[in-house]
Parts: sequence; structure tokens; C-alpha cells
Amino acid sequence: MSAAYDKLKELLEKQGSLTNEEVDKVQAELGAMTDDEKLTLEADRHKKTRTSGKQITMEEYLAASKILDSAPEGSDEYQKAEAIVNAYESGG
Repeated sequence: MSAAYDKLKELLEKQGSLTNEEVDKVQAELGAMTDDEKLTLEADRHKKTRTSGKQITMEEYLAASKILDSAPEGSDEYQKAEAIVNAYESGG
């Protein structure tokens, strides 16, 4: 995993949530994450949000929707994004 991913994962564990600005800032400092790392981080953010009673944001939903449009159906990336979209559409 990249240094940016490791740092963001650590921040997520400490803070319980991450803003998009925090993600952008860390990536600017430590370099970009791979698509898989971004998706995994979003899934982790989603899981934290679901377990903390918060709802998925429109921004998270739209990001996951874009992944559904571009990722091969059935891939790991596609399935994680689909879970986010389904949770959002079901009121999560």
C-alpha cells in the first residue's frame, strides 16, 4: 500500500471519519493512491459511517456511481462500489 493510503487509514482509525479535503491534502503531500486503494479507503469510510450511524453522502454515492460506470462488472472494485450505491439508495 502507498504511504498516502497508510496515512489516511491511520487518520480514519483515529478520527472515525475523513473529509475529502483531508484525503486531497494527504495525497498532495505523499502522492496519489491507486484506484484500488481509493476504493478500499471509500469502503472503509463507508463502513465507519454505517457503524457510527452517519449516512452516506451524495459525494460518496456519486463517486461510487462513477466506478460502476468504468469498472468491469463483477470485479472487486465494482462490487465495493455497488455496495455503497445500494446502501445509499436504500436510505443508508
